[in-house]
Amino acid sequence: MSNPQILWVDDEIERLQPHIIFLKQKGYEVTPVSNGFDAIHEAEQKLFDLVLLDEMMPGMDGLSVLTKLKELYPEIPVVMITKSEEETLMEEAIGHKITDYLTKPVNPSQILLACKKILKGTEIQKEKFSQAYHLEFSKISYMLMEPLSHTQWIDLYKKITDLELKVDAHSEMNLRQTLDDQRFESNIEFGKYIDKNYLSWINQEQEGPTLSPDVIKKWVKPQLENDEKTVFLLVDCLRYDQWLMMEEVLKDFFKVETDFHYSILPTATPYSRNAIFSGLYPSEIEKRYPDLWQTGDDDDNSRNRYERELLEMHLQRLGLSNKKFGYEKIVNHDDSKRLEKNIGRLIDANDLNAIVFNFVDILAHSRADSRVLKELAPNEAAYRSLTYSWFKHSPLYNVFKTMAEKKVKVVVTTDHGSIRVLHGTKVIGDRDTSTSLRYKYGRSLQANPKHAIYITQPELWRLPRRGVNTTYILAKEDYYFVYPTNYHKYLNHYYDSFQHGGISLEEMVLPVVTLESKI
Repeated sequence: MSNPQILWVDDEIERLQPHIIFLKQKGYEVTPVSNGFDAIHEAEQKLFDLVLLDEMMPGMDGLSVLTKLKELYPEIPVVMITKSEEETLMEEAIGHKITDYLTKPVNPSQILLACKKILKGTEIQKEKFSQAYHLEFSKISYMLMEPLSHTQWIDLYKKITDLELKVDAHSEMNLRQTLDDQRFESNIEFGKYIDKNYLSWINQEQEGPTLSPDVIKKWVKPQLENDEKTVFLLVDCLRYDQWLMMEEVLKDFFKVETDFHYSILPTATPYSRNAIFSGLYPSEIEKRYPDLWQTGDDDDNSRNRYERELLEMHLQRLGLSNKKFGYEKIVNHDDSKRLEKNIGRLIDANDLNAIVFNFVDILAHSRADSRVLKELAPNEAAYRSLTYSWFKHSPLYNVFKTMAEKKVKVVVTTDHGSIRVLHGTKVIGDRDTSTSLRYKYGRSLQANPKHAIYITQPELWRLPRRGVNTTYILAKEDYYFVYPTNYHKYLNHYYDSFQHGGISLEEMVLPVVTLESKI
């Protein structure tokens, strides 16, 4: 690689020879000129990596030279060197898109630092990131060698997600496969952990994480007891990494406090979301609403048609029956626009507004069937980016801004996440077996026990019985169930899609975010 080329423009350039020699010793090639006209001439003849430009020169001053240089090379980095510290001058220089500025007198170390920051900053950042990445990679590997508590699993998932976002910013470093392998290994161990501990959590035999039925009690009830107007926003199928994309946009409006809960199993809307709104486990809901579980397996709207009633009973049990509440379910763009228009009125009218927002879930399902969406979001990084782009331009973003202006407390969470499925596994069942890809229930179910958890006694897992011989199976890691009939057709169709219902960090470990207005 050739040495970086620097054009240094100063009417007292002869006095700067020690600085120039110092830069050359550090591996930079410097072309010195003493006026703006020569600077433009040199720039027309040769491509430079950086310009050091004196602001006050006779003839053509620094700002005039800067304008001409930017006309030739709009992206060329320029460091303005000036004797003046007037704010208006600095603003004018910044308006001309200088990269940095230094105030005279400058010493060789200052010049070197400015050059290195601009010309080698990315390279240095890559080197430091690579070192930090391998250190974090080692930390995660060591964590997986020891038994982890439910809080430590949250910490591990946060570390993996943080690394993923950093790898997104350094995609050219080819670290993705290593991280994907580590995430898969983490989900193998997480599946073992859930298999070992989940039953004792839900049957209160040992202390565990906050699960779906306790979300409202833990995070919404205290706000209402303090007479805080509150919005409880449940974004269906929102993963932690996707929330971080949304948080990036919202942090100018809100103070953000992030916590986590675990979804109950299966990590699917009829189970986890009903549990959140009701404060009950599915088997308890079945006793009160036995027809809830008699509808078709894929009809989530039918399965969740009692959310308002479940929430009302939940609030009564929590001693909050005196609080006025509203409930809104947003399933399409027209609903979003209505919410955007009415959110201020809803906040004024109610102590609590519970809002279900379905777009992210729709995005996950649509990507499996849309070639265009798969091309727009071919991988995890692009999927996150698509979430960010949608949110920034969505009515929901404006709803958040209104909530900040109203100074209402906002609790944001989700019922479950999703995982990108990359391994198919065969399943056998009768014609009445449910159709979901990450969990199934029915009679005579057969699947590879390495890839799934069998539930032969639903009542122990606090799940609906549905029938005398009902069995559930839940996919582990990133597996998805495919029937032997037309196996390869459906294996290829659902490969690399985002699914939910099974056991993974992405589906089970979910953010609960409390937002307080900064405005």
